[in-house]
Amino acid sequence: MKRAKIYKPSKTAMQSGTNNSKNWIIEFYTKKPGINPLMGWESSTDTLSEVKLEFSTKELAVNYARNNKLDFELLEPKVRKRVKKSYADNFK
Repeated sequence: MKRAKIYKPSKTAMQSGTNNSKNWIIEFYTKKPGINPLMGWESSTDTLSEVKLEFSTKELAVNYARNNKLDFELLEPKVRKRVKKSYADNFK
């Protein structure tokens, strides 16, 4: 049975908005990659290491995992604390 993790990706450091982090992703845990003896690159024989499935909601991702009998781990996103700032606060 394959193991997977379901998570909502956080925004990258190069983004100011959260538009690219709306979808939930199923990513499979794979075997430890090895070193290719010919080229010295990291490689794996497990093709699921390249599979990432995107879903619009958490429920759809969980239902997919249950329907396909995947052993999954659900990682909830951390809630970001928003601090309201005003330009006028610089002059107090």
